[in-house]
Amino acid sequence: MTQISAPKDLNDKQPIEVPYLQNIPDVIDLQPGRQLFLDDFLWEAHQTSMSPCYHRPEKYTGNPILWPASPEETNPQFPSCAIAKSGGVWFDDRNQLFKMWYMTGYLGYAALATSKDGIHWERPKLDVVPNTNLILPKDIHPDSGSVIIDHEAAGDEPRYKMLMREPNPVGPPWIDNFEARLYTSHDGVHWDYVGKSGPMDDRSTMYYNPLRRKWVQSIRKWHKQACRARYYHEGDSFMESAQWTQETMTPWMRADCYDHGKYFPAQLYNFDAIAYESMMIGFHQILHGPNNPHGEKRGEPKLTELYLSSSRDGYHWHRPDRTAFIPARREYGSWEYGYIESSAGMCCIVGDELWLYYSAYGGDPDRITKDWRTNGMYANGAMGLAKIRRDGFVSMRPNCPDGFLRTRRLRFNGHKLFVNANTVGSRLSVEILDSSDKAIPGLTHEDCIGFTGNSTCAEIQWKQKDLSGLEKNGVRLHFKMERGDLYSFWMTDSAEGKSGGFTAAGGPAYSGGRDR
Repeated sequence: MTQISAPKDLNDKQPIEVPYLQNIPDVIDLQPGRQLFLDDFLWEAHQTSMSPCYHRPEKYTGNPILWPASPEETNPQFPSCAIAKSGGVWFDDRNQLFKMWYMTGYLGYAALATSKDGIHWERPKLDVVPNTNLILPKDIHPDSGSVIIDHEAAGDEPRYKMLMREPNPVGPPWIDNFEARLYTSHDGVHWDYVGKSGPMDDRSTMYYNPLRRKWVQSIRKWHKQACRARYYHEGDSFMESAQWTQETMTPWMRADCYDHGKYFPAQLYNFDAIAYESMMIGFHQILHGPNNPHGEKRGEPKLTELYLSSSRDGYHWHRPDRTAFIPARREYGSWEYGYIESSAGMCCIVGDELWLYYSAYGGDPDRITKDWRTNGMYANGAMGLAKIRRDGFVSMRPNCPDGFLRTRRLRFNGHKLFVNANTVGSRLSVEILDSSDKAIPGLTHEDCIGFTGNSTCAEIQWKQKDLSGLEKNGVRLHFKMERGDLYSFWMTDSAEGKSGGFTAAGGPAYSGGRDR
């Protein structure tokens, strides 16, 4: 899982192949972190009587959590907006604040908002543009990009990185493929311009892949068959990842035959990703239409929605469920009528929940202009919050009263076993099987104390033994329960159940990008 595969033929509408799911090793060396059920890498269908159940987050009833209010966000020169599509939402462990790098007004200015609780946001007065919360001068206008907190920055290396592409100029002639601006910062407020990227279309973004220790550019480029499609370029550093040419970037992803458009054939509008626990999660932003001229005539946002994906290498993405993970609300007057977008960071860990931040637009039918950049199609953009149980993307649910799940053979670190589960009053027990698939004495279902209840971090214990001495042997775990949901499991030496996994955009209980 260390090398990317051959480029994708973007004329091909079949889903991208995931090599590590086609050639699973006899013994799997587990990555540190909670083990999720977003794919079948860890279990075989014929060795279980449980089925995956896909879950979706609930939108916060107080949405939107940030809306156009400041003079910059309501400047009549731009459609009113306060959206993080060209920035990101993170929990900054250095000063224990949620931070949102966002756009004030559509194609207006780059700004920073902060929050102590992730719900109520403040606009701090900064010194970049006095008496505002802007982080770049007003002659620079963000369109797309990402802001990332680099937990692996060492020494004097700036901790904050920004990719920021400015808007397409008014045409004709149309210019839609050009370089983005690259910035770094030591505090997330004062940014130094450090160069340019390779050429890209709008809505291009980036992410960091700690599984391969690579910076990744998610580059949008027009394709004659797929229309909006993604190209890939990686590097060992932020700057290296951004140095590509039209010839060196790799054709990567497109909307496939399982993506169904609603106004015209679906297109892949954007793709963002983040490392969470032992995997990476991604958001495919799928465009369902209508085309831009239709929306501009009516001042209505086009329809894009977010679809969940997962990866164990950060390059190949598995997408078994094609129901919108964060949908739009296509009702006139809704603040999230369309144009649902993710941003860098994607989700924070808050207590027993994952908090997912997203942008959405209400539109403005009274703002009809010939210049698309000032049209009501992009007006009344605001930020929303959706919440889901920690690890709660997919659970394994029993199909019958004697439900069981047997993993593939695993090697791991740690002598304690923890689970995230809701047993709905039944008892969850675990048995450990040796290389001959025989129950290990002392680690049988009968010896297991088991777990009954609802917890995102519950230790599974046996009467007299633990997993000590089994870490490198390659054993199977045999889970058994009558009903409920098993969301994840993990092995650790931590008595508190700290997994050692990645923590996405962080949270109040975490520092350094890891659960440790």
